[in-house]
Amino acid sequence: MAGSMKDIKLRIKSVESTMQITKAMELVASSKMRRAKERVEHSRPYFETLYKTLTEIAAADPRARNPYLRRSEIKRTLLVVIAGDRGLAGGYNANVLKLAAQESGNVEVLPIGKRSAEYFAHHEAELFTQEVLLAADISVGFQLARQITEGYRKGEYDAVKLCYTRFDSMMTQTAVSIEVLPLAMEPTEQQKAEARRSQILYKPSSEEVFSAIIPEYVAGVVYGAVCESVASELAARRTAMDAATKNAGEMIDHLNLYYNRARQAAITQEITEIVAGAEI
Repeated sequence: MAGSMKDIKLRIKSVESTMQITKAMELVASSKMRRAKERVEHSRPYFETLYKTLTEIAAADPRARNPYLRRSEIKRTLLVVIAGDRGLAGGYNANVLKLAAQESGNVEVLPIGKRSAEYFAHHEAELFTQEVLLAADISVGFQLARQITEGYRKGEYDAVKLCYTRFDSMMTQTAVSIEVLPLAMEPTEQQKAEARRSQILYKPSSEEVFSAIIPEYVAGVVYGAVCESVASELAARRTAMDAATKNAGEMIDHLNLYYNRARQAAITQEITEIVAGAEI
């Protein structure tokens, strides 16, 4: 009985240590969330402004046959997959990697985040780069945008898709896949009419201005996706660690109950032995 009580006591101490770690990780994730949410909120207007500008240029010159707008048979796809640098974030990494694994056909993968790089290296996927790009490095989008657009123009791949986790709220994060290139950009009749009335002139030409903005647009999309993924990872980790802390507390309560029962049983046994010895 003494051995059983000692084991329970050691288990309680072990769970208490684990609970301290999960509580600390929850607090760290919560402290980083404010800045991550601000980055998400600031990145969205940048992307929306770029998209609006591109739509206006496309509406101003509908005859343009820009390679970024051209749709042909998709034989090869570049898949940009953004996951986390660490685990302990619930189903955050598993959800986005499962979505990316559903992509079929001839696919080249550009992983961002340690978990993404490890996953595709393990599955022997064809990689865009052997360098491990960290999701925490939010400047990664601007470094890759020109490489991605240059490869697309050269015909190394016919489409560029992006898999990431969209930050909906603190409790909800959704793994999504979007097509970045070629652009699905159809100006409305109102936009075309406004473009005809506009006095804006593009030098040297609207098509060249359009092509010059595309790398910035791709960088904005990737940057925004990285910001949303980082915020989603922190929110998922905070939720997971909060649940783990609560589970540890419940486990400690159950173990304390077992310990008290074992202690009462030991006391009862000692009293019984003393009474039995006195009667003899």
